[in-house]
Amino acid sequence: MFSILRTAAISIIALMLAACSTVQVGRDFDVRSLEMKIERGVTTQNQVRTWLGAPTNTGVNVDTGGERFDEWTYYFASGKLPGMSNAKLKMLQVKFDKQGIVRGYNWSASDQ
Repeated sequence: MFSILRTAAISIIALMLAACSTVQVGRDFDVRSLEMKIERGVTTQNQVRTWLGAPTNTGVNVDTGGERFDEWTYYFASGKLPGMSNAKLKMLQVKFDKQGIVRGYNWSASDQ
């Protein structure tokens, strides 16, 4: 009986602590710092990987003229449970040509 009560009490405490915890998804990055380093038509995939690490997602972007680009996506989100109060979201997408050179990028952030 005592064991059941102790297990229940520990479970309730764990749930209460989890309700106040902060959740993070992805790896944080500094967009302002990246903007000072990255140069369209010059910066390489290897440089971006050195600065930001491996991308969270990779894919292909086909522009309206039919040109294909490799696209790397980085994102970061953090907030407090429940309801993700004070959530901060960042997303960066970098486009590379066939030679692995940056052709463009875009980013958005809720806290910038």
